[in-house]
Formats: sequence, structure tokens, C-alpha cells
Amino acid sequence: MSQYNIIIAGVGGQGLILTTKIICEAAMNGGYDVKSNDVVGLAQRGGRVWGSVKIGKKIHSPNIAVAGADILLGMELLEAFRWKSSLKDKGLAILNEYQIPPVPVIAELEKYPQNIVEEFKKNHHVIALDAIKKSNELGTDKVANILLIGILAKNTDIDKKNWIETIKDSVPEKFVDENLNAFDYGYNL
Repeated sequence: MSQYNIIIAGVGGQGLILTTKIICEAAMNGGYDVKSNDVVGLAQRGGRVWGSVKIGKKIHSPNIAVAGADILLGMELLEAFRWKSSLKDKGLAILNEYQIPPVPVIAELEKYPQNIVEEFKKNHHVIALDAIKKSNELGTDKVANILLIGILAKNTDIDKKNWIETIKDSVPEKFVDENLNAFDYGYNL
């Protein structure tokens, strides 16, 4: 049984709570001990949101030290970059290249940083794609996070069937097929 320290970074309204819930429940269904937390208060203003999930045989705290994350799941590119220091050297960065400019960028007070993916590639393993664009190609952008979860799932020891059952239990029945298609796409990248 492996241990995984995961940071999830995004912007309010992207579905961080559901994403965290699915990761936690799939791990628990796989027999792991899980601790998690998320900070979503700023989501009301479209601000930063983040969460941490620790998965292992016995976990005592959800807190992850600087450079202690094995995986960084970036639901938005700049927010992932802000959490880059949390990722271990050679850790895995799963990056949604979709950009949601923060207010200072919209107000033209700052520029959206360039070359974020390349910066991650200097010290980390990177899987990057525009999950919104790919999800639209699969039928709806509403499954982007499930696609990212598919990538994450492939990079853990948690049995695929646990992920599938958790997704089935977590999304409305009428959306199960499109979510499972997105999961499979991510899992098979």
C-alpha cells in the first residue's frame, strides 16, 4: 500500500469540493486511511481555492509540508503555479492548461504568467492538457475535473473499479456515462 500526498488547486466555482470528495471516497473504498481539508471561503469572490488529501495505511493529519506533495492536481494553470513549491522534486504535476485570469489580470494591472508548464517541467513530471477543451470534444465541459481525476487515478495504486464506483455514486445518474467517458479518457492518456 502506497502513500500519496495530493494538493488540489483551483478557482472558486471549478468543483474543488466534489473533486476532493471523489478522490477521498475512491481511496477509502480501496482500503486506505484518508485525511483531507480544503479552503473554499474565497470561492465566493471567485478567488483561490485549494485542498489537500493524504492517503495511506494510517494518516494522522491532512496537512502537507512545503515540497511534501507527491501529486499536484491543478484545475487552473496559475493556481497550480502558485502551489508549485508544495510539490516534491520529481513529483507529478497534473495541469489543466485552461486559464481563468484573476482580477488584477482582467484589470490589466498584471499579466498572466507565461511558460508555466515549462517551469514545472524543470523539476517535475508533468501531464498537461486543456481539460475544458478536451471535455468539450467529449461532449461537455462539465466533466473536465473527472478527466483530471482519471489521470490522477492512473498514477495511484487505487483499483480502477473503486474510482468508477465512486464516480457513479457521486454524479447524477443522467450524467454518469459522460463522466465515465471523461474518466476513461484521462485514465488512458
